Amino acid sequence: QVQLVESGGGAVQAGGSLRLSCAASGGRLSIYAMGWFRRAPGKEREFVAVITRNGYSTDYADSVKGPFTISRDNAKNTVYLLMNSLKPEDAAVYYCAVHMSGSYYYPGSYNYWGQGTQVTVSS
Repeated sequence: QVQLVESGGGAVQAGGSLRLSCAASGGRLSIYAMGWFRRAPGKEREFVAVITRNGYSTDYADSVKGPFTISRDNAKNTVYLLMNSLKPEDAAVYYCAVHMSGSYYYPGSYNYWGQGTQVTVSS
């Protein structure tokens, strides 16, 4: 069973940057597409970004397209999310997840999730 551990969250001022990491154990991430989602207080979990298993293709939510970059290092069994130009509305708990089947944009298409890492952005 794949276990995911996110790290790199924290508190930053608006306009700052953070790089989140998602390290996996118990399985090879290289055989899966990987996604990042986030959940802000009082809101549903929402799609942020996805990367195919070979890293050749990525996609982003419109709200983060441009400032955010997803990447992966299959040799390290790790996926990253670089977040630049952070805004207060980006504050949330960020989760990485293993895609199994179906739409990349739907949380139900992912079957392994990390515990999340908190991102706080002050204005």
